[in-house]
Parts: sequence; structure tokens; C-alpha cells
Amino acid sequence: FSLKCILELFCILFRHMATETPDNVEIDTNLVSCGFFYHQATLLDKVGIMSEIHFLRAVMATIPPLKDTRLQIKDLRFEKVKVRIYQLKTSNSNQRRGILYFHGGVGQFGSIQAYERMCRYLCRKTNSVVVCVGYRLAPEHPFPAQFEDCLTAAIHFLRTAQDHGVDPSRVVVCGDSSGGTLTAAVAQALVNRRDLPKLRAQILIYPFLQCVDLNLPSYQQNERVPILLKKRTLVLGLKYVNMDLGIIEEIFKGCHISEDQRLKYQKWVSPDYIPHEFKTRGYKPSPAHLPSKELCELVTAMLDPVFSPLLAEDSVIAQLPETFILTCEFDVLRDDGLLYKKRLEDHGVKVTWCHLQEGFHGTLFLALFGRVIGFRSGAKGLERIVNFLRLT
Repeated sequence: FSLKCILELFCILFRHMATETPDNVEIDTNLVSCGFFYHQATLLDKVGIMSEIHFLRAVMATIPPLKDTRLQIKDLRFEKVKVRIYQLKTSNSNQRRGILYFHGGVGQFGSIQAYERMCRYLCRKTNSVVVCVGYRLAPEHPFPAQFEDCLTAAIHFLRTAQDHGVDPSRVVVCGDSSGGTLTAAVAQALVNRRDLPKLRAQILIYPFLQCVDLNLPSYQQNERVPILLKKRTLVLGLKYVNMDLGIIEEIFKGCHISEDQRLKYQKWVSPDYIPHEFKTRGYKPSPAHLPSKELCELVTAMLDPVFSPLLAEDSVIAQLPETFILTCEFDVLRDDGLLYKKRLEDHGVKVTWCHLQEGFHGTLFLALFGRVIGFRSGAKGLERIVNFLRLT
């Protein structure tokens, strides 16, 4: 290792030590360990051994599924999109619920295999036909290829649901983290499709929904709380859309939003719409900064509803299906979920909201690993989702 590599190592270890685990977030040691795992990925990237994304892909590819002889599992393609379908062997009903699952990973990592446990769990607990979508990943397949694959899979499944023993009127779209972003974007894209059955519901699990204001209360309060740190959120987002990381500080200052955009978006994205109880852990209004015309033109893709579904027009929001939103107290994305909940309810869309007071970003995914690194908050969230699905 060179001196530069050693210095990089110390810098990353210092940042790891500087992360925070609030007193009432669940199981501090496990959470810190998960955060340190992501820092190792960053270290390998910085010293040139392996890119952060390829390290995370490699690790997630080693996650073993839990064997379950009760399930029938098959790999297919919906058009050109890889999917894996899960269903109970003992179910003979041809009117079952269908769940399309879009995995997380900021469009760059995550896979069907990594989400085997999640999809098997949902299939087993709800007697649903679960379709996990293996959309193409960036940077090999630039944004918005991920959305296009998810939309293609959704359209195909809605058209052929009965071939898989699914009632076309009982199809639910679901996703966690950036998979929640894809879920919201797909649901929006389908609202005006008169040639397809309507979605029964959408389930958004701690979703990223907007890139207008990254200084909302949840971003400030959870800036250094693992797993998803504030800066890491934007770094991964910029990598997703292949943009220069040199614009990070300007985006945090809000210089990427023009005055006209600010006037439009403030109706939907504002700390004023965050309930007071979510500001008690601390919140300081951000000072205003002048927009940069060059930057505003550069980040157009990040303000498209495909990337920031919270920015969809009212006419689209009003037509969305019944929605389940899960938020976590110790998650920078908490307030995205709160703002989307408000927009949906303002337009008469029925919303079931589950807030995990001890939860953090990724807790549902980790809950499926049992005693090793499982978290009670994640188990509670999974139970609430199962209960919601059983009623759809």
C-alpha cells in the first residue's frame, strides 16, 4: 500500500468512528457494523482495489436463500426483462394476489438473488404470486434503463396475470429504498393506461422520492446515522445518473433549483409540511442560496418524476392506487415518505402509514437474517406489510 492508501484508510476509519447511533435506535453494535461494512466498500474503491458498486454486488451475490420446499420457483423473462416467480405449491387458486417486487440498490447493486429471502417471505406469508424483477443495473446500463425494465415487467404481468394464476385486479407493486422510487414511478406511469387493469395498491418501503431539498429535518437529524448517511445518499444518486460528484455541495445548498422551480415545488416539498413531532430532535432552516443556471440545466434528469416521483403533477397523483408507506425515524429519507403521504391524502388517495420509531434505512432487508443481524423494527415492518397485503 502507498502512503496515499494508508491515509485514505485512516480517513475512512475516522469517518466510521464519527457516525452516530442515537440512544433509541435499535441495537447499536449491529447497526454500526453494517455501517462499517459500507465504509469498507468505499475504502476498496478509493485505493483502487475494487469499485464500491462491484464490491457491494459481489457481497450481495453471496447471500444464501432460506430453503423452503413449500415454494415453486421459476426463472422467466417478461419481454427481455429477467424475473423470478415464487408461488406456493399447495395453492390451486387462480384468483391469487400478484406482487411485483422492485429491489433496492440505487439502480447499481442488488439483485433477484439478494432479495430471495424477501420474496420468499412475502409469498409464504400472504399466499401471493411474487415476481421479483431483475432490472438492468447502472452504470453498464445508464438511467433510466432500470425504470424502463420495471415498467416493461409490470405491463407484461398485468396483461398475462391470469396465465400465472393471478387475478388481474389484485396486482400490487412493491419496493424498498430506490426500489420504492421505481415502484412509485411505475405506478405513476400506469395511471393513464386504459388498456391495462388498474393496480390494486403500491407499497413504498423507505423510498427516495425527491432531489429538491436535501436539508429536510430527517436529513439534518440523521446525517451521520448508518446505513444511509446524508452525503452517501447524494453520492450514490449522482453515480446512478452518471453525474460529476463535484456538484455535491452546491446541491446541498439548493443551487440546483431555479426560482421558477422553487415556486412550483414549494407546494409539495417544504419543511413546513413536516409535522412538529418530527422536528423535536433538531432542525435548523437552511439559508437561501442563489441558483446556478448551469447547474439547474445539468440536473434536469434528477428532477424528472422518474427519479423524483414526489414531483409528479397533481393530475397523476390523484389517480394513484391505495398506498402503503413505511418510514423509519432514523433514516434521512423519512421526510420524503411523510411528504408523499400528505400529497396522496390531499388528493383523496387512501394511505396506510407505518412508522418505525426505532427503525433505520434497510431494517426490513436485514430483519430476514434472523439472529445474526436481524432487527425487531424490521420484523415489525414486515408484519405490517403482510397484514396490509392480506386485506388487498
